[in-house]
Amino acid sequence: MKEDQKNFLLFAVLAAIILIGGQLIASRFAPANPPVTKIEGGKTKVVPNPGADPTADTAGAIRDRRQVLAEAPRVEIDTPTLKGSINLKGPRIDDLVLVQYKETIARDSAPIRLFSPSGTQDAYFAGFGWAGNGLQPPSADTVWRASGTALTPSTPITLDAANATGQRFRIQIAVDEDYLFTVRQTVLNAGQQPVQVASYGLVNRAAKSKDVDGWTVQVGPMAVENNSANYDINWTDVDKEPQRFSATTGWLGFTDKYWLTAMIPEQGHSFDGQFRTTPRQGYQADFSGAPVALAPGKAVTQTTRLFAGAKEVALLDRYTDKQGLTMLDYGIDWGWFRIVEKPIFYYLDWLFRLTTNFGVAIILLTITIRLLLFPIAQKQFASMAKMRVLQPKMKALQEKYKDDKARQQQEIMKLYKEEKANPLAGCLPTLLQIPIMYALYKVLLLTIEMRHQPFVAWIKDLSAPDPLTPLNLFGLLNFTPPHMIAIGVVPILLGISMYFQFKLNPQPMDEAQKQVFAILPWVLMFVMAPFAVGLQVYWITSNTLTILQQRILYARHPQLKVAAAK
Repeated sequence: MKEDQKNFLLFAVLAAIILIGGQLIASRFAPANPPVTKIEGGKTKVVPNPGADPTADTAGAIRDRRQVLAEAPRVEIDTPTLKGSINLKGPRIDDLVLVQYKETIARDSAPIRLFSPSGTQDAYFAGFGWAGNGLQPPSADTVWRASGTALTPSTPITLDAANATGQRFRIQIAVDEDYLFTVRQTVLNAGQQPVQVASYGLVNRAAKSKDVDGWTVQVGPMAVENNSANYDINWTDVDKEPQRFSATTGWLGFTDKYWLTAMIPEQGHSFDGQFRTTPRQGYQADFSGAPVALAPGKAVTQTTRLFAGAKEVALLDRYTDKQGLTMLDYGIDWGWFRIVEKPIFYYLDWLFRLTTNFGVAIILLTITIRLLLFPIAQKQFASMAKMRVLQPKMKALQEKYKDDKARQQQEIMKLYKEEKANPLAGCLPTLLQIPIMYALYKVLLLTIEMRHQPFVAWIKDLSAPDPLTPLNLFGLLNFTPPHMIAIGVVPILLGISMYFQFKLNPQPMDEAQKQVFAILPWVLMFVMAPFAVGLQVYWITSNTLTILQQRILYARHPQLKVAAAK
C-alpha cells in the first residue's frame, strides 16, 4: 500500500540520519578536552604528567614470549577468569590471559591474550610508580621482593623495594574473581628530609587495536572525566599531540570491541591524565596523582584500581553501582539510545538464560516487541483504511482546486477534520521501530555476551556474518567468493521474507516506484549480508510476523484491501 511504502522510505531516511548524522553532530559540538595548562612567566604552557614513566616503552625487536617471560622473576596470577604473571622487574602486570574467552570458535583455539611483555608480539602491559621532588623511586630495572609466589583472590601479594637514603616503597596488589586489581602504593620516608610524593599508573600498548574504530563502536583511547565519558579521543588525535585532562573522578585506558583496560585513580582525589605516543610508535595512557608532602618518619598510601578484562555488561554495572568505580559501565559505547539498549539487552540476556540459545532468545524478543507494538499497528491500519476510503474525495478536491494550492490544502485539512482522519497516524509505528531497531543493532554489535554464541546447524556465531554461501555450493567447491557477493543463506532468507512482505502490499500505480520496490528486497539483502546473523534473524522474524499481522489486520479492515484492489 502506498502509505506502507512511504513509511518504509521514511524509516530508511530517519535511520540514516540517526546512524550517520549523530556522530557528525557529536564531533562538531562535543570536541575533545583541551590539554591541561598553567601560566608561567606570563605565558600559557602545557603541563606534562610528572608521573609518566619515560622508560615504559616496548622494545624494538620482537622476541619469543616464553623467552621474555623467563628473563625475570615473576609472581603467578591465578583466578577463575585470569591466568598470567607479574614481572618483578619494574614491576609490571604484563602477562594476562582471559581463560573464559577464546580467539575463535574452534575447540582447540587459544584463549584471549590481553597483556604481553615488552618486546613481544602485541606488547601490552600496566605499571605503577612514583615521582616527586627529593624522591628517589626504584628504577625500571629494579627487581622487587615479593611476599609470595602466586596472586589469587584469597592471597594478595606485597612487593617491597628500598633505596640508599632510607626511603622504602611498597606495592600491595589484590585481585578479585573477575577482572579488577586493587593496587596500594605506599612510600615510607625514613630519611632526614621531607619529600614530595606523587603516585602514577600507566597502560602501555605497542600498537593500535586490531578492532576497527568506527562511529558506532569506540575503539582506542577512552577516558571518563568528572562524570563525563569522552569518546572523542582517537588514535589520530594522539598521533598529533598528547591528549591531556585533569579530573577528580573518572578513569582512562584503552578499549577494544570486547575488552577494556582501565586505570582508575582514587576517586575524589585530583589527578592529571594523558594519552600519548611512545618513542617506538606505541601508545600510552597514564595518570599522576597530586603531589603529597611527606615528612621524615611518615608514610603515605595511594590506591589505584586496574580493570583488565572482558566488557561484560552486568559486571561493569556492578563495579559502577556497588564499588563506586565512576562510570566504568560507559566502557561500552551504548550511544544515544542507551536508555533503550540496556533494557533490551537485559531482557535478551534473561531470555537467553531461560532458553540457553541466543538465536531463540532473539526470536522471542522480536515476538515481544511486535506484541507490544500490535495495538499501535492496529490504529495505523485503521487510519490507513480510512485514508483509503477518503482517497476519491481527496482526488476530487485536488482536481477541483488544482490551480489554487492553498485552497486545495485548506479543503483537504477540512476533510480530514470532518472525517476524523489523521494522515500522520501511520508514521508512529515506524518512528517507534527506529530506536528499537538501532538499539538491537547496537546490542548485537557491542555485547560480548553474544560473541561466539551458536544458533542452529552451521550458524556457530551469531555475532558474525553468515559463513555459508551457495556460490561455492556451500563449501563443496574449493574457492572463496569475493566478499561483496558471498551472500550467505540467512541473508537470502532475509531477502525472500522482504519480497513476500512487499508482495502482500498493493503495488504502486507509478511504474518507477513499482520497479524500485521490486528490487529493494534484493538490494537490502546485499546491504545486510555483512551484518551479524543475529540481526538478520531478528529482521526475518520481524518480517514474518509483519506478514502475519497484515493478514490479520486486513481481515479486520476489509475496506483497506477493497480500496487497494480498486
